[in-house]
Amino acid sequence: MKQLIHPGLLIVVTTIMLSGCLSPMTLNRAVIVYDEAVTKAESEQLLINIARAQHHQPIHFTRVPNIAATFDFRMNAGGTPALTGNSGGLLMPLFGGSVAENPTFTIVPIEGEEFTKRLLTPFHQNKFTLLLRQHFDVDLLLRMMAQEVRLQPGRPQDLDMYKALNDQDHYFYFKRGRKHGNSRSIHLTEAQEHRLRLRQQRHRKQAVYINSPSDPAAYEMFRRVVLHLSAIQDQKQLYAEPLTFERSWTIPADSVSAEGFQALEKEFTVLYNPQDNTYTLSKQLLGPVLITNYDPDILCCEERAELYDLTSPWIGNDVAFDIRPGYPGGEWPIQGSFRLRSFHAILNFLGHSLGEEAEYSVEKDPRTPQIARNENPRMTMDLIVSDSLPAESGLFVKSHDKYYAINNAAPYSHWNQNAFQLLYILFRMTVTDAPLFGVPGITIAK
Repeated sequence: MKQLIHPGLLIVVTTIMLSGCLSPMTLNRAVIVYDEAVTKAESEQLLINIARAQHHQPIHFTRVPNIAATFDFRMNAGGTPALTGNSGGLLMPLFGGSVAENPTFTIVPIEGEEFTKRLLTPFHQNKFTLLLRQHFDVDLLLRMMAQEVRLQPGRPQDLDMYKALNDQDHYFYFKRGRKHGNSRSIHLTEAQEHRLRLRQQRHRKQAVYINSPSDPAAYEMFRRVVLHLSAIQDQKQLYAEPLTFERSWTIPADSVSAEGFQALEKEFTVLYNPQDNTYTLSKQLLGPVLITNYDPDILCCEERAELYDLTSPWIGNDVAFDIRPGYPGGEWPIQGSFRLRSFHAILNFLGHSLGEEAEYSVEKDPRTPQIARNENPRMTMDLIVSDSLPAESGLFVKSHDKYYAINNAAPYSHWNQNAFQLLYILFRMTVTDAPLFGVPGITIAK
């Protein structure tokens, strides 16, 4: 005789199985939905703040540091006699259930020190280099991130006059091999002449070209420089690496104890000089990031020192470049640095370009090689501002009684989409170690 499963046991097992299936499904749905909601909110905030910048209104962001979603699963089951037929004496199972979701969002305005660090602090050169290595177009990166370009003047052809510092810490002028004023005649070696040329070049006034259409001459030069770098990048010959320099110091051997010698070996390469009983300490130092049209590893020590002199002193939000003849793009040898701006300045630039400081087309320099696909859009990021919702619009917001949307029309739809993606990434890269209210996550309670 067959042993029948008790109906009550069947009901309990089925209830447990249903509860276990619903939990992963609910978790998956919650993660995707909340992720899409936060991404959409941040993207719309970017467009709204561009609109605010266009109208010279304060820029304001809020962030969502924590989402806690609690799910309450309730299952019930029972049985009832069959209503008709020969099975009227059997129990029929009844199932019921409910899921209650109680999300808690923490919304915090970006203000105070966080506002200063995230929105007002210029980007560091390391973040620019990181994005460049992700294969972003250097033209797009610099048009959005750079405030200006500073070009070094051409190298002097003679040693007509230099300014030097004497032992008494005051300046005097001199000419090579001749007296000038009341100063004495000084004969320079070839190495000294070379160093003085570099000193003069460093201290000569750089030409500054601001990335702003309100100054057409400066804006057009800025655009031509970044187009030149873009053409070199198209040939896969653009390098962006931090310069390394070797610095050395000589100290008397008698001044170093055994414990001190062990400490020095951890930080320096130590070489003993028996001739004069001294130690030579040397160490590799990282310098600024340098964009070049040649492999920086081919530089000798003197050339590295020369570049160090030309970029020193340097600050973290400057990106230096050195385009030399004899390499791709060398028909226009240029040297200088870009000064990166803050995220707040980027939003103002994009907002003002919709009206009073509209960008315009700039052709490349005749010495610049061919640019791939002739990609040279007029706008850094083209936005459509209209009274009605644009056709085929993706992301959009309504602000100041206008619709703001990314221009997805050909031929620069891909460029504009990449530009907005870059803007979003830059916003995320401004995140600092701001305190969080609780541990971000999703909690599921059964």
